[in-house]
Amino acid sequence: MSATRTKFYLDKQNAKWMGVCAGIADYTGVDLTLVRVGMVMLTVFTQGAMLIAYVATGLIAPKKPIGLYENEEDEKFWQRTRSNPKRTTAEVRSKLRDIDRRLANMETFYTSRNTQLADEIERLR
Repeated sequence: MSATRTKFYLDKQNAKWMGVCAGIADYTGVDLTLVRVGMVMLTVFTQGAMLIAYVATGLIAPKKPIGLYENEEDEKFWQRTRSNPKRTTAEVRSKLRDIDRRLANMETFYTSRNTQLADEIERLR
């Protein structure tokens, strides 16, 4: 895949106007409605300066490629990765350690002197 999942894209599928708010919501994992409300509030507080930044972002940022994420779980994983890469790395490491521990337990069970297991295997033959 040529598109990177850690880059900001305009989300035209969920867009109301240019897709900037939808892109921010997709990038951060924050609810789209909250992003839109925040954008309106920032536009009011900055007396319209945020509107200029919004339009500039809408013109400059690339559109989100179709099929960037394979499923919803993949999308959530990449949102967590963008927000806190160290935590995501720790989560993946923890999952791999758990898998390794379970495999070691299965190997120990299989290679130990377990007469019940050996009897079951012999019956299956």
